[in-house]
Amino acid sequence: MSNRLAAATSPYLLQHRDNPVDWQEWGESAFAEARERNVPVLLSVGYAACHWCHVMAHESFEDEAVAQALNERFVSVKVDREERPDIDAVYMAAVTATTGHGGWPMTCFLTPEGEPFFCGTYFPRDHFLQLVAAVDEAWRTREEEVRASGLHITSALREGLASPEPYAAGLADLDRAVTLLSGQFDSGAGGFGGAPKFPPSMVLEFLLRHHGRTGDDVSLAMADRTLEAMARSGMYDQVGGGFARYSVDAKWVVPHFEKMLYDNALLLRVYAHWWRLGQNPLAEKVARETAEFLLTELRTTDGGFASSLDADTQGVEGLTYVWTPAQLAEVLGEADGARAADLFSVSEHGTFEHGTSTLQLLTDPDDREWFRDVRTRLAQARAKRPQPGRDDKVVTSWNGLAITALAEAGAIFEEPAWVAAAVASANLVLDLHVVDGGLRRASRDGRAGAAAGVADDYGNVAEGLLSLHQATGEARWLTVAGHLLRQARDRFGAEDGGFHDTAADAEQLFLRPRSGADNAEPSGQSAIAVALVTLGALTGDPEAIEAGRRGIDAGMGLARREPRFGGWTLAGAEALAAGPLQVAVVGSGPQAQALARTTHLATSPGLVMVHGAPDSPGIPLLEGRPLVGGNPAAYVCRGFVCDRPVTTPGELSAALSARTP
Repeated sequence: MSNRLAAATSPYLLQHRDNPVDWQEWGESAFAEARERNVPVLLSVGYAACHWCHVMAHESFEDEAVAQALNERFVSVKVDREERPDIDAVYMAAVTATTGHGGWPMTCFLTPEGEPFFCGTYFPRDHFLQLVAAVDEAWRTREEEVRASGLHITSALREGLASPEPYAAGLADLDRAVTLLSGQFDSGAGGFGGAPKFPPSMVLEFLLRHHGRTGDDVSLAMADRTLEAMARSGMYDQVGGGFARYSVDAKWVVPHFEKMLYDNALLLRVYAHWWRLGQNPLAEKVARETAEFLLTELRTTDGGFASSLDADTQGVEGLTYVWTPAQLAEVLGEADGARAADLFSVSEHGTFEHGTSTLQLLTDPDDREWFRDVRTRLAQARAKRPQPGRDDKVVTSWNGLAITALAEAGAIFEEPAWVAAAVASANLVLDLHVVDGGLRRASRDGRAGAAAGVADDYGNVAEGLLSLHQATGEARWLTVAGHLLRQARDRFGAEDGGFHDTAADAEQLFLRPRSGADNAEPSGQSAIAVALVTLGALTGDPEAIEAGRRGIDAGMGLARREPRFGGWTLAGAEALAAGPLQVAVVGSGPQAQALARTTHLATSPGLVMVHGAPDSPGIPLLEGRPLVGGNPAAYVCRGFVCDRPVTTPGELSAALSARTP
């Protein structure tokens, strides 16, 4: 046998192609071999930017003694969790059920039929080698007992996979969610809970939407404090823009350094919306820098967006990003170096490891020209350092999030290049990732992977196309989004109105995963549901809105109990509570552009808009909307009931300012 990862599309799998372990990709052939040899399967799941995945690889999977033990007694399977979130989800359920916690690398021992009987995460080399020996001995001497354990685990997980009970959210439930969040809010450092602290992007979106609908000061205060704290923190890259995955401490000082596409897309969107509320210059700074980070660091040659930048550089976490006072002085000179060290909280003692510090910006510089020059010089010097690896596979779902963020932020900040980048990503996804009428999960170097798309791929791409439709006025994006969402309802729909993670015709694992939790990204259920609400508002289709409402209701039980894990569900509920609020701007020229600009800056969470010529083909909101006296006009409709058209930005702003209680 030999290692069989050389032909993989996943950069994570390719990182392991030279291991002495005889790795295989997930597939029937691996399990057939395990059945033929009557040996267990070692399932190892991780992702390219994962620090502890690298550690376990160096300690164990590059070790000849470990490889020999695995090759003789196991079939070893490597899975990229980003390519196969379905596999990750079902086996992570087994890990958390049997150990009480989860994480990556995920390490599971399976029967040849795929049933997990022992699960864990990272194991140091000696512990792992002992574990391998113990599992081998148990399988050879007590196979029936081991199989019974696997059957017990899978049976228990199946029994526990009850469908959530739908809950029809009322306005009081949205108020209650704010109250629960305020009880978990860290008023000093921002964010929710203690260390490690993750950027709560979807919860922040909910809080901004709640304030936009109600004017509530508590929700805005929590969002303000958290967004400012993250923007000034060591988790935000003060030199290159973009956010790290999370902070290992409660004060946002030391990040876990990988940068993920999904985090930065979601955060770009929420910082743009934060700026829209009050034109905070810090919000604009972070939104612009994060957009530029996406375009310069994560954009692929074919117009998509890569998945992540690694946490490690040459095996050292954070090597590219941290500084000492001496290093600042070397780049900037003694005077500017000392001034920069004070501004960025870089000390001799250090805030990270070995006397190094992350860069924080706890106060604004008093000389902005000097600061821009310093930032440029630091960026040039940092570019000469070794750089982290990039996982350049293009994940469908995460590109959908980037399309949404760039389209909306591009419209808000009047940056057509951002909208153009969103268009390029959408074209790539639709040209390459649609195979036999359905979405594939990912591609790399112009080649689509074999894994089928899951629910969040359909929901997030559809939402991105609907945002592009609103930013560009092009009918094709609306048409394709509608097609994808019809597929999503047919293939992922559950009896209670919610959505499974995998399609009915997808590969059958020992569980059919379904999660309503919005964690690092929207759940598949909330992604599809919120996109359906947007689609219904843009097309005037109450049935689509009702389908979205049922999907949101299916997740509201969890969102009511634990709003930190229902941010996108709650954001969708806010859109339902405030809308649909439809704005159709007809006409062209400066007056029409001013009306469209006014609409893009409106803060109602239920608002959708289109801009184009009267009766533009394929755009329902423009049908029967004539010019007024030959001049451009805006038509405002609430709940499909329309006001008289207005022709000036002032009139439109007044019409949009009314809040839904």
